[in-house]
Amino acid sequence: MNITTDQVQIQDTYQQAVIKNIVIVSLCLVINCINGMLVVTFFHNTVFHSDPRYILYINLVINDILMICISVTLYVLTYTLPNVNVSVCCTLLVLGSTTHMNTPLILAGMAIERYIAIGKPLRHSQICTVNRTYILICLIWTVGAVPPIVDIIIIAAVKPIYFFNSVIYCQPVIVYNTKYNVQKTIATLCLYMSVVWITIIYTYFRVLFIARIASSGYHQTSAKKARNTILLHGVQLLLCMLSYVAPVLDMVLIPFFPDQRTLISFINYLLTNIIPRLLSPLIYGIRDQKFVRYIKGYFSCKVVVKVTH
Repeated sequence: MNITTDQVQIQDTYQQAVIKNIVIVSLCLVINCINGMLVVTFFHNTVFHSDPRYILYINLVINDILMICISVTLYVLTYTLPNVNVSVCCTLLVLGSTTHMNTPLILAGMAIERYIAIGKPLRHSQICTVNRTYILICLIWTVGAVPPIVDIIIIAAVKPIYFFNSVIYCQPVIVYNTKYNVQKTIATLCLYMSVVWITIIYTYFRVLFIARIASSGYHQTSAKKARNTILLHGVQLLLCMLSYVAPVLDMVLIPFFPDQRTLISFINYLLTNIIPRLLSPLIYGIRDQKFVRYIKGYFSCKVVVKVTH
């Protein structure tokens, strides 16, 4: 959220600040509770541990949990502790940026897995092994960590060494304020998003083609399900890209309503960073009947055990 300390202090009363933080933190808890149920269900049912599809999905869920925790922490800090040690701030920004970059990469990986499952069903178990899935996850986290690490290297090269011992308003646009960081961010986003969108579009149309030529009813049904799943990946990707729209919306709306600067920024942050994280587990995880069945089975058993005791 791109607002300055002065803007927060001048335009937000104590009551407004409390209400905004309660809303954001409450939504964070709700989302993480839903995601937590998915994580607990995954780790307590070994049937998911050998399926690359669910391994990739739970990695996406864990990534979302970390991302929203860091994002909300940074939001709350703008009110409670606006000036943070630069080293601490950079650590939070690196983790937040890594998880943010991971999301589209994981979605691309999940789309490829679905394409292989439908396009090469006889070789799926050989290509998409559990070990290769974990190697892919490690690769995704490594690639996702490259851009924020490059940001730190640029700052270390440009700024004096004592900069990391100073305090600063902890927002990326303020910490990474050199032209090199801006150029790197634009190049990285263009490269990453182009690769991800090409992957999702390619796999979608390949699966669509397979569904049309499929002779057997079962294979055709499986292909249609995979096509719909990849389409949902595209929707999730659009949702995660909303966070890139927030600064643009701020620049467009704030000049027309300068007195509502912090309210506009708050609503933009809510709609582009928080709400999409709530929709993500609902449109994919809860849609999966197998996952829903095990969630109901595991948590209903837990409730019964507690009641009997």
